[in-house]
Amino acid sequence: MTPILGTRGAVVAPHSLAAQAGLDILREGGNAIEATIAVAATLAVVYPHMTGIGGDGFWLLRAPGVPMRSIDACGRAGANVRRELYAGMDSIPWRGPLAANTVAGTVSGWGAAYEHSRRHWGGKLPMARLLESAVHYAREGFPVTHSQAANTAAKLHQLEMQPGFAGAFLRPPQPGGAGGIGNVPASLPRYGDRHAFPTLAATLEQIGRAGADDFYRGDLAASIARDLAAIGSPVTGADLAAHQPDWPEPLRAELRAGTVYNLRPPTQGLASLLILAQFEQLRADGDSPDTLRGIHLLVEATKQAFKLRDREVADPALASIDPQAWLSPNHVAALAARVPLDAASPWPAPSSDGDTTWMGAVDREGRAVSMIQSIFFEFGSGCVLPETGIWWQNRGCSFDLRPGLLRSLEPGRKPFHTLNPAMTELPDGRVLVYGTMGGEGQPQTQAAVFSRYVWGGHDIRSAVRAPRWLLGRTWAEPATTLKLESRFPAQIVDGLAKLGHAVEVVGDFDERLGHAGGLVLHPDGWIEGGEDPRSDGCVAAW
Repeated sequence: MTPILGTRGAVVAPHSLAAQAGLDILREGGNAIEATIAVAATLAVVYPHMTGIGGDGFWLLRAPGVPMRSIDACGRAGANVRRELYAGMDSIPWRGPLAANTVAGTVSGWGAAYEHSRRHWGGKLPMARLLESAVHYAREGFPVTHSQAANTAAKLHQLEMQPGFAGAFLRPPQPGGAGGIGNVPASLPRYGDRHAFPTLAATLEQIGRAGADDFYRGDLAASIARDLAAIGSPVTGADLAAHQPDWPEPLRAELRAGTVYNLRPPTQGLASLLILAQFEQLRADGDSPDTLRGIHLLVEATKQAFKLRDREVADPALASIDPQAWLSPNHVAALAARVPLDAASPWPAPSSDGDTTWMGAVDREGRAVSMIQSIFFEFGSGCVLPETGIWWQNRGCSFDLRPGLLRSLEPGRKPFHTLNPAMTELPDGRVLVYGTMGGEGQPQTQAAVFSRYVWGGHDIRSAVRAPRWLLGRTWAEPATTLKLESRFPAQIVDGLAKLGHAVEVVGDFDERLGHAGGLVLHPDGWIEGGEDPRSDGCVAAW
């Protein structure tokens, strides 16, 4: 299959309704930031198990002739979120009100990007217009995907008793039980069912009228604070009011193949860049994710990058050195020297879970956005706020309750994030915008897409669709094996096993291996895009 082509703008997202919402904005004269806000808001409705406005987000912003910019819209642990709150527990629970322990930063990222758009990118569309599709689908309903139905069923035992979950995510009780007496209990949503979030629709309308800041310091903030108190979350109105998004300088890896950009801590963007930097030093001609040696090198580079990540990446205030220093040629060479060329090194190491939505947009002026937002686990904490209809993230369960560690829980601290959007400026003037959901798999899938496109002879669509691997835990299961989609040739599967990798063959186009996407802006202005058949998404272009 060949890439989707456009000349005046393109959007890629893991749900087709969201991609089309972004394209509508581009067609009205909106820019890539405005389109991305429309995509992000729509995804927060139509892909509710993967994302929502109760989570966090990160942005890369590229405009011709000016330095790359990034937005860190990560919320901090509340001022009252102390270890004593979890007395008697070995770890922070994954679900429930005590898991909803950090501020949701996503909407602040929308607001920061929106203001940047108006000041620097000529943005003119009102916020209400950007949220119009999201409001419509929340109020009128949208068709349930296979992914939403399957994830609701798989996680129901963890979620059905959480505050507000059943009312928001299960089909309501139906009249007429056995013999026409009583009610049939609430049940799981089915593929194709019309699903709506009318309370969330009103919340989105309020953001459209009053602006993103209202989520943190306005009437909406007051409603959210009441909601959080009602369900027993330790996050308060004062925590919301104290939140601000940050504008850190992006991390960059200066490769011979191009300059690759990603986000600083608390994201694992450093790991994504280190994998590519090591691989460029180690690879011989022909090495790519389509060859045995190429996959082995990328997997072993991943292990080295993850070990460093888990020693160094947390709240940026705790960094031992500037993270950019880890990307120096000398340090990359030292990491690459530890990669065994003919055998698998021991694994596993500590890993992280999570799920996410990534989206990208390019407009007619050559401006580009790579953006990712998440509620961490599917459905986040599982808590749905009664007055505002927001489901809140559980990103704070990545904190450690033991004191004195890199990721120890402390009030006001940012949690570690698997999220990391990517973008590359290639020497010939092409711009590659790419990313994925998938927790531990994000840096690996980014490496696969980049390597296939830059070194493997793929176009962007085949780079995204090609068979994928994932070392470690997926966002759905705890196994730390090296998972390979069954489309890989038997000689590659057998060869990796002979090298000592703990190989597990999974199905073709397995959702657990990520929802990736990519756009390529060419120097003469045309755009090609590729969507992931593992998702429900598409490329929308004109």
